[in-house]
Amino acid sequence: MNKFAKFTLTAATALFGASAAFALEGAGKPIPGGHHFQTPVTPVMQDIVWLDNFLHLMMLAVVLVVVALMAYVIMNFSREKNPTPATFTHNTTVEIIWTAAPVLILIVIAIPSLKLLFLQLEVPEPDLTIKATGAQWYWSYEYPDEDVAFDAIMLERDELAEFGYQSDEYLLATDERVVVPVNAVVHVLVSASDVIHAWAIPSFGSKIDAIPGRLNETWFQATEVGTYFGQCSELCGQAHSYMPIVVEVVSQEDYDTWILEMASRDDEPKTQFAAVE
Repeated sequence: MNKFAKFTLTAATALFGASAAFALEGAGKPIPGGHHFQTPVTPVMQDIVWLDNFLHLMMLAVVLVVVALMAYVIMNFSREKNPTPATFTHNTTVEIIWTAAPVLILIVIAIPSLKLLFLQLEVPEPDLTIKATGAQWYWSYEYPDEDVAFDAIMLERDELAEFGYQSDEYLLATDERVVVPVNAVVHVLVSASDVIHAWAIPSFGSKIDAIPGRLNETWFQATEVGTYFGQCSELCGQAHSYMPIVVEVVSQEDYDTWILEMASRDDEPKTQFAAVE
């Protein structure tokens, strides 16, 4: 193998290793210098990570085949080895192969892709339903079956410690958290009161537009206890980057306790903005 072929092969392998290494970011939030997915904690996100790695393997295979063919051509069909070039212009076998191979590759990719798409769109029988309504620039949440509602407003830097957040969670933290039980199937109804927003939690693999006058739906099933952060993923205005989402996954017992505490606020306004009014 000549120098060009060796260099191309080395570069392709290095690029694949850098992008497809399973060095996931920490669960729940981004980390400085992170370049891969956050650690998946739902079946949907686990499948997304698997599909991403599978596609990288497919791309690596294609790159290696192309590099091998280039190296073969360079080494065996140079002017030095073939001073008199061939005169044929077509090869039926080769043309069938290079037509059929991409079709087969697309079919192989389509099967897990469609499976994942249906997994995302088909909402299982839910254990819990939450409605998330986007507004400029905060989220309002309702638990219809529990008669619980609240607004979640981004915290300022000097408020983080008071609410139990770390300093690096500025711009991610809110005063109220969405609380759900671990392993529960959570059905999320998403809408907006003014402009288009998007409710997204990277560790859950959840991302769906919140559109005024329309009710979209998604779901997740978090399998690990913890606090998970997201943000509005639609350009919704000047404070777009200050519209965080916080979901806390707890045990069923802690969730029941939280519901009782929230229900005890019945005599208080349901949301902070209602209290102002």
